Amino acid sequence: MDEFALARVLHVLGVVFWIGGVAMVTTVLLPTVAKMKSIEERVEFFELLESRFARQARLTTLLVGVSGFYMVHILDAWSRFADLQYWWMHAMVLVWGVFTLMLFVLEPWVLHQWFASRARSKPAQTFALIQRLHWFLLSISLITIAGAVAGSHGWFLLR
Repeated sequence: MDEFALARVLHVLGVVFWIGGVAMVTTVLLPTVAKMKSIEERVEFFELLESRFARQARLTTLLVGVSGFYMVHILDAWSRFADLQYWWMHAMVLVWGVFTLMLFVLEPWVLHQWFASRARSKPAQTFALIQRLHWFLLSISLITIAGAVAGSHGWFLLR
């Protein structure tokens, strides 16, 4: 079980870096960017920091996905996905899937160009939309984390 313990440690550290970064972007970076006077400065600063964070988030989502799959496999816990009591496992996969899609497909192939174009023509609306989306992603992430911690320690809301 030493490998399992290592997988759990890596999983938790990955979630801390990944969702902690989302929290920082949502609660610190975006409100700061919104107060910048120049549209060009807003766009440049946001893209610079977001691109650095995207690299970290890609690495940590991969780590979280691999370690999570490994733990489910080692525990042979696949049956939990058929039981609503373990809703937080479904939520973990859903949140991971949404972020993986965003980070590896939508952001590099669609959203980067969309943001650059829209932020120049409608900066206030674009940053407001991005802020709302980040709050949504952070909220579902925090609910999932709370459910996973509670559920993995025997506190089941649904029985």
